[in-house]
Amino acid sequence: MHDRLTHAELLELKRWNTPTIYNGWEQITSHDPAADGFNLEETRDFMPQMGPMVGYAVTVVFEPSNPEHVNANAWSEYRRYVAAEPGPKIVVVEDLDKPRVVGSFWGEVNSNVHAVLGCVGTITDGAVRDVDEMTNAGFKALARCTCVGHAHSVPVRWGCTVEVFGRRIEPGGLVHADKHGFLAIPREDEAGLLEAARFMDSNECRTVIAAARSAAGKTQEELLTLLDAAGRAFRTAARERFPGRGAR
Repeated sequence: MHDRLTHAELLELKRWNTPTIYNGWEQITSHDPAADGFNLEETRDFMPQMGPMVGYAVTVVFEPSNPEHVNANAWSEYRRYVAAEPGPKIVVVEDLDKPRVVGSFWGEVNSNVHAVLGCVGTITDGAVRDVDEMTNAGFKALARCTCVGHAHSVPVRWGCTVEVFGRRIEPGGLVHADKHGFLAIPREDEAGLLEAARFMDSNECRTVIAAARSAAGKTQEELLTLLDAAGRAFRTAARERFPGRGAR
């Protein structure tokens, strides 16, 4: 098992949007890039101005409609779990009431508490509230919608596999997320992810994007010929760099 990415490497991953990270990931993964890794349902980014977030998943399940989840120590035990995990952390919250929206796990208090525990944001298939105050705390949120209250908001279980927006996420997994959605990166794909994203971003800029922005003064036929050549160059470079997988 390889070492986890360094803080510097995570900061570099954060410089690109999630589709760019996906473009690198699909070149190195043995998983199905048409079905695995990314959210299968629509998400909403409530702080798009904050840009992408990247971190390791800490997971929790709650059911705000149900008053029967009585555990006087739940919040304390859950916070100790979050605090003990390496950061930066993204809190992935499964709302058992989905698609109903009854209450929010998040608000001004919880976002500030989680921020001080090393969390940079959340992905929840439920709701958020106090959006301005969460933003002020520097805590990013991808969620289904907003709501007014917290209802019976208490952690039910944590440190477990969760399913949000049609995607299963394991605790400790690397997650990259922005206004487009999120990508849950399998552990075995972490080591090559940054290099692959760098390469594919540069490959686009040197080939197909450069050709598309060189249209001035060319006839339509000349432009189409140029685009065909650029597409071939793009695929060739990817296949040479990622034999058997490139440019798929």
